[in-house]
Amino acid sequence: MKKEQVVNCQLSVWYPIFKKHTIKSLILPLPQNVIDYLLDDGTLVVSGSDHNTQQTHTNNSDSDVEEDVQWSDDETTSTVTAPEFPEFTSKVLEAINVLGGRVFPKLNWSAPQDANWIALNSSLECQSLSDIFLLFKSSDFITHDLTQPFHLCSDEDSPNPPINYELVLRKWSELIPGGEFRCFVKENKLIAISQRDYTQYYQHILKQEQHISQAIQAFFSQHVQYKFLDEDFVFDVYRDSQGRVWLIDINPFGEVTDSLLFTWDELTSSGEISQQQGVPAFRYTTSEVTVQPSPCLSYRIPRDFVDLSTGEDAYKLMDFLKLKRNQQADSDEEEETE
Repeated sequence: MKKEQVVNCQLSVWYPIFKKHTIKSLILPLPQNVIDYLLDDGTLVVSGSDHNTQQTHTNNSDSDVEEDVQWSDDETTSTVTAPEFPEFTSKVLEAINVLGGRVFPKLNWSAPQDANWIALNSSLECQSLSDIFLLFKSSDFITHDLTQPFHLCSDEDSPNPPINYELVLRKWSELIPGGEFRCFVKENKLIAISQRDYTQYYQHILKQEQHISQAIQAFFSQHVQYKFLDEDFVFDVYRDSQGRVWLIDINPFGEVTDSLLFTWDELTSSGEISQQQGVPAFRYTTSEVTVQPSPCLSYRIPRDFVDLSTGEDAYKLMDFLKLKRNQQADSDEEEETE
C-alpha cells in the first residue's frame, strides 16, 4: 500500500467515477478552524448549534461562541465555550436538507463507526451539525484520518501528499448489515469476498451463497473493474432485497483496512486463497456458535481500561496498583480513627 493509493481512496476522488452506482453524497471542504476544533483534546463541548439542536445553551446571534454549563465533582458550575462556525453550519444544514434531512457523515476515508454508542439513537444517523460533531469528536477513526492517514504505507519515507480535508454527507439509507460485503481486488481481479458484519450469523447468506457471489462478480466486471485508479483495492458493496448491488465504499489494499474473515497474509500471497476457475473465495459466518462481539465495542470504554485489561501498558498498571494501595491505606486510617 502506497500513499498514492490511500489518496485515491478518498470519497471525493472515486465518487465522480461511480456516482450512478452508489449512495447520493455531498462533499464540503472542512475549514481549518473546524479541524482544530475536532482535534482539540480539551473539554468536550459540542459546537454546531442550529435550529435542530435540542441542547440547552445560550446562543447570541452576534457571538461566535456557544456557552455551556459543565458540572464538576464538587457540584459547582463553570462556564466553558466552544467555537461556532456560522458559515460552515449554514452550508452543512443546506446539504442535510438537500439529502432529505438525515445523513450518514464521514471524512475523506472514515466514518465514526466506533462512536455510534455515544449518540442518543446509537446510530450514525445525523440531522444537524452538532450530531456530527458529537460523533466526530468521540471517534478514534476520525482522529486517525486527521493525524495519520498514511499509517502503514510502504513508502513512509516519501513526502506526504497534500490532503484537503472534507466533510462527506451521504443520504441516510437503512442498510441491513447482512447485505454488506467486502471485496478484495488484486491486479484488477476480484480474489475474495467476505461477509462485512462477520460477528453475526445470517441464514440467508448460507442459502443464497451462489447468487450473492455471482451478483457481486457481475457488478464488479460491469461497473468497477478497470475503472478505478489503482489495480489493487478493497471495495464494500450492499446487495438489496431486489438483488441489486450498490457500491458503498473503496479502501486501500493494505493492513489499514480490516481483512475481516481473511488474513492479509492470505490476500497478499499468490495461491494462498483457494479459488476454482477464477471464482473469488467467499467467506461468511456459517453458524451461530461462531458469532463474536463487535470489535467496535472496545471503543465504548476508556482506552486506559483496555490497556489495563490486556496488560499492554505496564506503567498504567503500576499507577493503578499504587492508587489501590493508597486507597487501602486511607481506608485503614479511617478505621483506626473510628
